Amino acid sequence: MGWGKKQAWSVAVLWSLVSIGVSGAANNRNAYATMMYVGTPRDYEFYIAIRILLKSLSSLNAKADLLVIASLDVPPRWIRTLEKEDGAKVVRVENLDNPYKQQDNFDKRFKLSLNKLYAWSLVDYDRVIMLDADNLFLHNTDELFQCGQFCAVFINPCVFHTGLFVLQPSMAVFKDMVHELENGRENPDGADQGFIASYFPDLLDKPMFYAPPNGTRLDGTYRLPLGYQMDASYYYLKLRWSIPCGPNSVITFPGAPWLKPWYWWSWPVLPLGLQWHDKRRQTLGYGAEMAVIVIQSAIYLGIIAMTRFARPSLSKLCYRRSDKSINLVQNILKLVALWSIVAAYTTPFFMIPHTVHPLLGWPLYLLGVFALCSVATNAFLLPMLPVLMPWLGIIGVLMVMAFPWYSDGVVRALCVFGYAFCAAPVVWASFTKIMAGLHQSLEREAFMPRLGESSPPSWFNKLY
Repeated sequence: MGWGKKQAWSVAVLWSLVSIGVSGAANNRNAYATMMYVGTPRDYEFYIAIRILLKSLSSLNAKADLLVIASLDVPPRWIRTLEKEDGAKVVRVENLDNPYKQQDNFDKRFKLSLNKLYAWSLVDYDRVIMLDADNLFLHNTDELFQCGQFCAVFINPCVFHTGLFVLQPSMAVFKDMVHELENGRENPDGADQGFIASYFPDLLDKPMFYAPPNGTRLDGTYRLPLGYQMDASYYYLKLRWSIPCGPNSVITFPGAPWLKPWYWWSWPVLPLGLQWHDKRRQTLGYGAEMAVIVIQSAIYLGIIAMTRFARPSLSKLCYRRSDKSINLVQNILKLVALWSIVAAYTTPFFMIPHTVHPLLGWPLYLLGVFALCSVATNAFLLPMLPVLMPWLGIIGVLMVMAFPWYSDGVVRALCVFGYAFCAAPVVWASFTKIMAGLHQSLEREAFMPRLGESSPPSWFNKLY
């Protein structure tokens, strides 16, 4: 088949690229590896996450090479940064074609995740620990290099997780995997998770790995203790770790893609995200985003200042039309006013750099909402408090969710639900008051005087 011929030709080229990338370059016989590819709206975010992962491993004095399997289309400046600033060795590869992309349940964000299979081609190393970018290391895990040919963690009772696994590189295994891709091996999700799980179907029956105290390297396949891939969701049940087996070494965040720990809005929904940001603050810092933060803050403060000294000229609109036409214009203006309020609450969210610290992101968001809401209230002569009621509600939600003395996650969830239940009538009352105030403003002759009639009194254009 066409895909198979193309893939067979690519394997030879790709292996030559891999060989050139790591030939004779391994200072250690073991490596921590991760992968990077481009082609999604979240490329930069994962680039930052990979840098934090590498720097975290360096700070833990990992006695292994740090390796990035990067597709050829990764920007050269990112490659130079990974090599020179983060101390990583970069292996350039072509993207493996994904034969499962036509499956009904296929998620496009995993289109290139099969590049993870290149880990088996890193034959300059005895053992490789393959990692996803959303892992947060708490302790050194070099003992995992004592594990066998394949070892992984079951965070799902029946399916192991491919966010961290140990492997023994082998060109024979790599070529066989590519061959299985060519033959369309069954893959439940069309991504690396489903393919690797189907390639090692018997791992659940294998013994648990415990590192031999004498440093002996084991053979065979093993299950890893849960402490090497602690699903962050386990934490939120008790608001503390309760892992019965193995050391609490690595946290992973396999949940919703828009609640990864590096997103500023994920806190306080995911308080553990602050630990990831602590790692970033200690290693990479936030210099790349600070200029944008300062500029946006200055713009919002300027908007607030302007709305205190000048009112937009909507109140000067004039009409000489029938009452029916005026009613139509009033309805349109009501719709515009409501959409302007919605825009005030949504626009700042999308303008803030996604990977900034939550303690910078949330205040900037609230400042932006306040600034844009002040424009809406001045333009349409709306009462300020009802317009800002959702703003106050967001502050309340942050306080309730971030309250540090909950006994467990269930109590926390009930408190959030109770707050939402009590706040909903207040928000609805604010909405009705906004509509009433808007209707009253539009009905005033002063707001929309007809042509030829006297202009509104000067006191009307004063600020609220």
